[in-house]
Amino acid sequence: MTGTPDHPGPTPRSTPENPRDLVGIGIGPFNLSLAALAAPLAELDTVFYEQRPGFHWHPGLLIEGATLQVPFLADLVTLADPASPWSFLSYLKSRERLFPFYFAERFHIHRAEYDAYCRWVSEHLTGLHFGHQVDAVRWNPERDLFEVDHTQLDTNGEAEALGRTYTRNIALGVGTTPYIPEPLKPLAEAPTVPVIHSADYLDHRERLLAAEHITVIGSGQSGAEVFLDLLRARPTGHEKLHWLARTEAFAPMEYSKLGLEHFTPDYTRYFHALPETVRDDLVPHQWQLHKGIDADTIAAIHDELYRRTLHGGWPDAVLTPGVRVRTAGRVASTRVELHLEHIQQGTRSRLTTDAVVLATGYRERPTERLLAGLDPYIRKDSSARPRVDEHYRLVLDPSITATGAHIYVQNAERHTHGVGTPDLGLAAWRSATILNALTGKDPYPLPHRTAFTTFGLHTPTGPGQPTPRVGEQRGNLVRLKN
Repeated sequence: MTGTPDHPGPTPRSTPENPRDLVGIGIGPFNLSLAALAAPLAELDTVFYEQRPGFHWHPGLLIEGATLQVPFLADLVTLADPASPWSFLSYLKSRERLFPFYFAERFHIHRAEYDAYCRWVSEHLTGLHFGHQVDAVRWNPERDLFEVDHTQLDTNGEAEALGRTYTRNIALGVGTTPYIPEPLKPLAEAPTVPVIHSADYLDHRERLLAAEHITVIGSGQSGAEVFLDLLRARPTGHEKLHWLARTEAFAPMEYSKLGLEHFTPDYTRYFHALPETVRDDLVPHQWQLHKGIDADTIAAIHDELYRRTLHGGWPDAVLTPGVRVRTAGRVASTRVELHLEHIQQGTRSRLTTDAVVLATGYRERPTERLLAGLDPYIRKDSSARPRVDEHYRLVLDPSITATGAHIYVQNAERHTHGVGTPDLGLAAWRSATILNALTGKDPYPLPHRTAFTTFGLHTPTGPGQPTPRVGEQRGNLVRLKN
């Protein structure tokens, strides 16, 4: 797939005799990054399919003024290829906005602007097929190829045509899906009381604001942004807001310079080399690296609450961490009763509310149905999760990998690659890693060292020498016994 912003190239058809080099399933930021970095590699024939009619990135959370939690350099390509025509700065240039951006001095751009940038890339790259639902993936042992069945959808989302693409490699980038806790699922499915996930917040904002009392559940960035937006929209003294969270505090995200080095390739390699049990124990304890709240958002919430005390009194807003929702039910047909338990106190209470926003995060989108035909070939760990190697490839049966065919995954490998998996700052590096492995070359030379922190015990190196990669050190480690 080749092309430039002004002159997109052709997209060849796929046949068993002339298969694609890569088929991408899903077009979110990560597979869009892969497509953008693959574009100048003339030797690669790639195509990407997405069920949605066009690119949209968390449209329900594009709250006015909300910014990315990573710098603009964490775009689709820059950290792998700063000269790419698909960088955020190239986008600004195409819109004649470089000078306004220069004077704005913004390191963290608006979330809506990132969405618009990605859409610009998606509208100019060739080989991206929106309105195409991938139905099944199979391995054809006679041809040593993957078969990808897909359905082309019309503007109403109805099936229009069936197709099949043959490919040597696949990149899964199907993203995540909103998570709704079990006690609240029946309420979220009922139309009478607004119980919605924060992913759909803007679609229901007016309905929520019409409710007398609103409860927000969840202590992460989304919960904070939703609470702040609701707070600003409610009259002083009549806010009628509750904000509940399971965490011990409404805690700031770890954003120190050395703390951020957990989102470097160095840490990713270190984490991948750890034993499975150690990795599983580590991830839950690192929640503040990716589930905390941006310090500016916390400050804005406090400032807004403080402003409402200037003339006496306190805002009618309750912020309570350390609480879990045990059960929930409807009161009549217009209200919700939440049964709460304070984790540290061991006390229980009930809260009646008119609307609930669930800022309860996301889970990896299930792929069992999509990959059902490949299940016998996929090697899994002790928790029945797919094993993923250091090049972001599913560990498959040797009968497949011996042919040079692979399935790459994007944002589905937190259990093997750590907390940086969903982070936009690692998107370009992961895409470059995939393309380097796919081509067997180094079209995107990557740095050997990316952090000042040395993760793990390493063989000493000389002054100024790069830290060896984790995989290069094992033979030199001296194991100590207790």
